[in-house]
Amino acid sequence: MSSIIKTSNIRIKEKAADWEEAIRKAGTVLLSAGSITSDYVDNMVDSIRELGPYIVIMPGLALAHAAPCAAVIKSDVALITLASPVYFGSANDPVSVVLCLGCTDRTSHLESLSALARMLLLETTVADLAGASSAEEVTQILLST
Repeated sequence: MSSIIKTSNIRIKEKAADWEEAIRKAGTVLLSAGSITSDYVDNMVDSIRELGPYIVIMPGLALAHAAPCAAVIKSDVALITLASPVYFGSANDPVSVVLCLGCTDRTSHLESLSALARMLLLETTVADLAGASSAEEVTQILLST
């Protein structure tokens, strides 16, 4: 699991006033890693505005992404936890953990997503991630699932 999310792509207790700021903070991690351009961050926000909070895939967790495009330089994943949960307007609100996925195509990320899904389906994983106090602790949680 640590090969899917690098410790350097994890941020803990980020402050976000609302869902848009949470998405932008998660996107900034991939932007800083050189994996995406700022256009991809805008695409993620625009997708939610257009399609609604479909990215809140389970209680407490949002999977921020947009369609593969030229704004994705290399496929990558980031994870942020929020200092205070935010609302997307979903039945699975509030969100405390945001995974951010940037993919160069529609298929290469499916194995990684499958592995993430298996890990996240464990009963306490999202709560454990939300309560982590360091990127290293997040990595340990991911390795132990």
